[in-house]
Amino acid sequence: MATSETTESILVLGAGELGTPILRELSKSQWGHHHITVLLRPSTIASTDTKKQSLLKELRELGIHFLPGDLATSTTSVLAQLFQGFHTIISATGYIAGPGTQLKLARAVLQAGIPRYFPWQFGVDYDTIGKGSAQELFDEQLDVRTLLRAQSRTEWVIISTGVFMNFLFSPFFGVVDLENAVVHALGSFDNRITVTTVEDIGRLTAAIVFAEPRIKNTVLFTAGDTLSYNQVADIVDAVLKSQGRKARRDVWELSTLQEKLGQEPDDVLKKYAVVFAAGRGVAWDVEQTYNGRHNIPVVDAKQWAIQNL
Repeated sequence: MATSETTESILVLGAGELGTPILRELSKSQWGHHHITVLLRPSTIASTDTKKQSLLKELRELGIHFLPGDLATSTTSVLAQLFQGFHTIISATGYIAGPGTQLKLARAVLQAGIPRYFPWQFGVDYDTIGKGSAQELFDEQLDVRTLLRAQSRTEWVIISTGVFMNFLFSPFFGVVDLENAVVHALGSFDNRITVTTVEDIGRLTAAIVFAEPRIKNTVLFTAGDTLSYNQVADIVDAVLKSQGRKARRDVWELSTLQEKLGQEPDDVLKKYAVVFAAGRGVAWDVEQTYNGRHNIPVVDAKQWAIQNL
């Protein structure tokens, strides 16, 4: 695939679980020379924490510049001033900065007149899920889309990736309980879920950023895998086979999950569980994705599980 030869200044917001793989991929020589900056909290840049120091050293060695700033505490106007002069901004902040942050960032990008914006939408298909879902943060994601679609000065690209691969198999998510050899299906074992590794999201984001002809004003989809909860259980069985164990399969019905959320309405995981159990906007066919259409190799769920579980 042809890539852009013009040098562009790119700002990535955050160097966490997704921001770091994106930065690594953007800085690769295959894309030519680009001025890449990451926005980090001043406390992160000055940190004496060994892990953080190691990451900062790696980023410096990749030729990435640091811009101090705090997305959570800064006003829209302050952020707009910080963003001035960059051509492309990629938000890799996630929900950690709290409600209202995604809209604030989008407004700051538009106020600064940034030519191109990749908002934090690395997740589900918010358009299909629609307003009023169990996870109210999804409503804000739709508001960001409305804001971007209503203007023509800033080009935008949304990349829908499904769930991060490691999240699907994490005990935290609740679907896979490896210790007790149980797989919980959200809604039904026929329900499907789309997953992509953060490393593949980084690679695909870089490919999309530098693709020619230029990609703009569209929603793209990626997928390392799209699989039913039955297929998830089959993968877990394959992992447990060497231990002579097999996973018990248990369905968490949508009505039960809704009831539990009603009892604990602020529980973030219960909100996600209800959305995924509804089975709408959380899965799409791999063949229809950006990587599927361009034959870009990615890691599927079985590969990931064998390597990591």
